[in-house]
Amino acid sequence: MTDQTQHTAAGATTNRESRSTGGFLGLKGRDVTLMIVVLILTMAAPIILNPFPQGSSLAQFNAGYPDLMQRFVIFGILAIGFNILFGLTGYLSFGHAAFLGVGSYSTVWMFKLLNYNVLPGLVLAVIVAALFSLLIGYISLRRSGIYFSILTLAFAQMSFALAYSVLTPITNGETGLQVYTSDPQWLRAAGSPDMPHLFGITMRATETVRVGGWSFDFNFGYYFCAVVMVLAFYMAIRIFRSPFGMMLRAVKSNQQRMNYTGLNPRPYTLAAFVISGMYAGLAGGLMASMDPLAGAERMQWTASGEIVLMTILGGAGTLIGPVLGAGLIKYFENIFSKINDGVLHQWFAFMPDGIENALVTIVHPFVGKGWHLTLGLMFMLIVCFLPGGLVEGGKRIATVFRRDRKSGPVEQQAAQKRNAE
Repeated sequence: MTDQTQHTAAGATTNRESRSTGGFLGLKGRDVTLMIVVLILTMAAPIILNPFPQGSSLAQFNAGYPDLMQRFVIFGILAIGFNILFGLTGYLSFGHAAFLGVGSYSTVWMFKLLNYNVLPGLVLAVIVAALFSLLIGYISLRRSGIYFSILTLAFAQMSFALAYSVLTPITNGETGLQVYTSDPQWLRAAGSPDMPHLFGITMRATETVRVGGWSFDFNFGYYFCAVVMVLAFYMAIRIFRSPFGMMLRAVKSNQQRMNYTGLNPRPYTLAAFVISGMYAGLAGGLMASMDPLAGAERMQWTASGEIVLMTILGGAGTLIGPVLGAGLIKYFENIFSKINDGVLHQWFAFMPDGIENALVTIVHPFVGKGWHLTLGLMFMLIVCFLPGGLVEGGKRIATVFRRDRKSGPVEQQAAQKRNAE
């Protein structure tokens, strides 16, 4: 090989390396666009989620109040972390609620022992969740498939039983762990807020802006959680695009073939399990930071099943899908569950009494206490017709428009004729 050829090859290698490490914060192409979209949506959520003016009949569907927005982003973090395990490796865990509960308990204990500053509590929540998930993952990952899922479910139920009735000096049993005035709080400064805060700014601090008939609540606790979620989402993108993420996809694709190459997949799956558990612990810590109370109900197997639903509804293995799924489920839980017969009669009041009562009777099973029925039907339809979740539905819609734009003259004439018809 001549010097000129060597120089050309070296230059090409350098260009490849610069392209692989370039981009905005290490992201490239669609990832940058996706990150910007997530950032805009989270920052503008108080406005976007309040499309209807107060006092209107449609104000029932507004979701821009602080408590619900906090749940959107906190459970989004939880679903992002679960997707790193399930979406990349294919290992279905029914035990992630245990890490959520552990994170909540850890944060409340930091409130009781130190002060109400949320940062020490969140750090402890992530550390304890990492250690707990390392223990559970080390044992559970000795098996795969349905046996792995059953093991994680068993660990979650054992954790719930321990928190509910055995470790009551630590968890306060069924009453739940909370902060009392008799707690030491050794690092609490005089005059500091008597509630969770970040260096003096309370999580409940809210600025309300009224524009005409609209009211927008800008809550500090929400924006704190939103910033954490954006950082968590960024870390997930880096994991997805890293060599480590490629190894996790290889585990999901064909673990037996991976063994034949001489690579041991277990350290990679264990690392993914621990990272996923840390995300869950962080979400649990944020839940306790918004409401300083930790109860054993957060560790029940139904909570783990809800995490699975969020990921599948949005699109397992995708980046934005779990966040969308988490938002959808929490929206149904908090909005549709509040629609009662009185609200339905208001909606259909313009109709004759007989038709109004008939419509209320038809819609009643799908709202209020029956919101699970609506969610179940939606889940069934998505699984049957959109196995890739909401993200797949969005891609199909985008494909239709893209096909018309990129089609040739003959296809464009056919599209114009179709649109004219």
